[in-house]
Amino acid sequence: MSKIKRIGAGARMSKAVVHGDTVYTAGQVADRTKGGSVKEQTREILGLIDAILAETGGDKSKILSATIYLSDIATFAEMNGVWDEWVDKTHPPARATVEAKLVAPDYKVEIAVIAAA
Repeated sequence: MSKIKRIGAGARMSKAVVHGDTVYTAGQVADRTKGGSVKEQTREILGLIDAILAETGGDKSKILSATIYLSDIATFAEMNGVWDEWVDKTHPPARATVEAKLVAPDYKVEIAVIAAA
Protein backbone atom coordinates (compact mmCIF):
# COMPACT_ATOMS: atom_id res chain seq x y z
CA MET A 1 0.00 0.00 0.00
CA SER A 2 1.39 3.41 -0.99
CA LYS A 3 1.91 5.98 1.73
CA ILE A 4 0.30 9.39 1.47
CA LYS A 5 2.30 12.45 2.56
CA ARG A 6 0.55 15.80 2.95
CA ILE A 7 2.59 19.00 2.66
CA GLY A 8 1.33 22.20 4.23
CA ALA A 9 -1.85 20.52 5.46
CA GLY A 10 -4.52 22.76 6.90
CA ALA A 11 -8.09 22.24 8.01
CA ARG A 12 -9.44 22.64 4.46
CA MET A 13 -6.68 21.46 2.14
CA SER A 14 -3.01 20.63 1.67
CA LYS A 15 -0.53 22.66 -0.36
CA ALA A 16 0.49 19.36 -1.97
CA VAL A 17 -0.08 15.64 -1.59
CA VAL A 18 2.44 12.94 -2.44
CA HIS A 19 1.02 9.50 -3.19
CA GLY A 20 3.42 6.83 -4.30
CA ASP A 21 5.62 8.41 -6.94
CA THR A 22 3.28 11.30 -7.78
CA VAL A 23 3.01 14.84 -6.40
CA TYR A 24 -0.28 16.72 -6.73
CA THR A 25 -0.24 20.43 -5.91
CA ALA A 26 -3.23 22.52 -4.97
CA GLY A 27 -3.85 25.51 -7.20
CA GLN A 28 -1.17 28.05 -6.29
CA VAL A 29 -1.96 31.76 -6.22
CA ALA A 30 0.26 34.79 -5.69
CA ASP A 31 -0.24 36.24 -2.21
CA ARG A 32 2.86 38.46 -2.25
CA THR A 33 1.98 40.03 -5.63
CA LYS A 34 -1.81 39.77 -5.20
CA GLY A 35 -3.35 42.57 -7.26
CA GLY A 36 -0.19 42.87 -9.36
CA SER A 37 0.27 42.09 -13.03
CA VAL A 38 -0.21 38.65 -14.58
CA LYS A 39 3.53 38.61 -15.21
CA GLU A 40 4.34 39.26 -11.53
CA GLN A 41 1.78 36.75 -10.28
CA THR A 42 2.90 34.03 -12.71
CA ARG A 43 6.54 34.52 -11.67
CA GLU A 44 5.62 34.24 -7.97
CA ILE A 45 3.46 31.15 -8.51
CA LEU A 46 6.16 29.34 -10.49
CA GLY A 47 8.54 30.06 -7.61
CA LEU A 48 6.04 28.53 -5.20
CA ILE A 49 5.81 25.44 -7.42
CA ASP A 50 9.61 25.20 -7.51
CA ALA A 51 9.66 25.30 -3.69
CA ILE A 52 6.97 22.62 -3.34
CA LEU A 53 8.72 20.32 -5.79
CA ALA A 54 12.07 20.86 -4.04
CA GLU A 55 10.42 19.90 -0.75
CA THR A 56 9.34 16.60 -2.32
CA GLY A 57 12.80 15.96 -3.79
CA GLY A 58 11.84 16.95 -7.33
CA ASP A 59 12.02 19.84 -9.73
CA LYS A 60 10.19 21.27 -12.73
CA SER A 61 11.72 18.67 -15.07
CA LYS A 62 9.45 16.11 -13.38
CA ILE A 63 6.17 17.97 -14.00
CA LEU A 64 3.80 15.71 -15.89
CA SER A 65 0.84 18.04 -16.24
CA ALA A 66 -0.02 21.67 -15.52
CA THR A 67 -3.40 23.39 -15.40
CA ILE A 68 -3.36 27.17 -15.61
CA TYR A 69 -6.38 29.29 -14.76
CA LEU A 70 -6.48 32.89 -15.97
CA SER A 71 -9.12 35.38 -14.84
CA ASP A 72 -8.88 36.94 -18.32
CA ILE A 73 -7.79 34.82 -21.30
CA ALA A 74 -6.62 38.05 -22.98
CA THR A 75 -3.58 37.84 -20.64
CA PHE A 76 -2.55 34.47 -22.11
CA ALA A 77 0.51 35.89 -23.92
CA GLU A 78 1.66 37.76 -20.80
CA MET A 79 1.49 34.56 -18.71
CA ASN A 80 3.12 32.54 -21.50
CA GLY A 81 6.10 34.89 -21.63
CA VAL A 82 6.94 34.08 -18.01
CA TRP A 83 6.08 30.38 -18.44
CA ASP A 84 8.36 30.08 -21.49
CA GLU A 85 11.32 31.51 -19.54
CA TRP A 86 10.69 29.09 -16.65
CA VAL A 87 9.59 25.76 -18.16
CA ASP A 88 12.14 22.97 -18.66
CA LYS A 89 12.34 22.98 -22.46
CA THR A 90 13.82 19.45 -22.52
CA HIS A 91 10.95 18.05 -20.40
CA PRO A 92 7.85 20.22 -21.00
CA PRO A 93 4.67 18.96 -19.32
CA ALA A 94 1.26 18.45 -20.83
CA ARG A 95 -0.65 21.66 -20.19
CA ALA A 96 -4.13 23.15 -20.26
CA THR A 97 -4.96 26.84 -19.89
CA VAL A 98 -8.49 28.06 -19.26
CA GLU A 99 -10.26 31.27 -18.36
CA ALA A 100 -11.97 31.03 -14.99
CA LYS A 101 -13.43 33.26 -12.32
CA LEU A 102 -10.88 32.95 -9.52
CA VAL A 103 -11.61 33.12 -5.79
CA ALA A 104 -10.84 36.86 -5.50
CA PRO A 105 -10.58 39.62 -8.12
CA ASP A 106 -6.96 40.40 -7.11
CA TYR A 107 -5.91 36.90 -8.21
CA LYS A 108 -5.31 36.83 -11.96
CA VAL A 109 -3.53 33.46 -12.24
CA GLU A 110 -3.76 30.08 -10.52
CA ILE A 111 -1.59 27.10 -11.42
CA ALA A 112 -1.78 23.46 -10.29
CA VAL A 113 0.67 20.75 -11.34
CA ILE A 114 1.05 17.01 -11.14
CA ALA A 115 4.66 15.77 -11.03
CA ALA A 116 6.65 12.61 -10.63
CA ALA A 117 8.23 12.40 -7.17
